[in-house]
Amino acid sequence: MNPSYDKGIYTLILQLHESTSQEVGRLGILHLKSGYYAYTGSARGSGGFKRIYRHLNVLCGRNMTRKWHIDHLLPLTSFRCAVASSTDQDLECAVARGIGLACEPVLGFGCTDCSCISHLHFASGCEDLLDTAMQAHLGAGLSPERLGPSRLAVTDTV
Repeated sequence: MNPSYDKGIYTLILQLHESTSQEVGRLGILHLKSGYYAYTGSARGSGGFKRIYRHLNVLCGRNMTRKWHIDHLLPLTSFRCAVASSTDQDLECAVARGIGLACEPVLGFGCTDCSCISHLHFASGCEDLLDTAMQAHLGAGLSPERLGPSRLAVTDTV
């Protein structure tokens, strides 16, 4: 898989170092515990997995646009890795539901365009959350790949 060109489904694994309260669009103020979060999204649009680079640019402050719920959380977190699966099928919700079977959902987050409970899930441990995300991608019939920070150099162009 080439994260610069392919399209599919991704899950970002993020670390929130301190508990915080954050206003997130129409969701209002969310109270978030310190720990690890998995955010599942679609990269099936024209930019494909470049969506991940956009998220990383928001996280590091190079992009100040706040378009999606995740944009409000990203600047408060550290990027740990991403799980990405190339596909042309609409399986984002199946992956999010799979993660939700093992992790605590942040109700209403990232799912304004679907009927899911959440596309953001909390866990206290990074490796457990990563394993859960990988299993959710596999459970949706996908072939996931782990993308660490070294595979995803943040650029000014996205």
